Amino acid sequence: MSDQDNNQLFVRLVLDVLKPHKPSIVELARALIKIKGMTKVSITTREIDAETETVQIIIEGMDLNYQEVLKILTQLSASVHSIDVVEVSRKYSVKLEKT
Repeated sequence: MSDQDNNQLFVRLVLDVLKPHKPSIVELARALIKIKGMTKVSITTREIDAETETVQIIIEGMDLNYQEVLKILTQLSASVHSIDVVEVSRKYSVKLEKT
């Protein structure tokens, strides 16, 4: 989810997602954690219907790529209902002077 401003990094997203029963939330988490920059994935089942599950997905990392997250979810027949939380951090560069 890189932004035009290279100093802004998306570090946390909370998504409300509708998914079929398969893949399981374990398989879904394993697929998402493979995305570059991803450091943590947490999935909580909120509701179970006859053919689907509503889950909350919390993803954390450095400079998260939302398009890659959507790509994985779509490949696994899941869809985002809403983006409930977005956390953005500023990237700082520190220049050290030689003494």
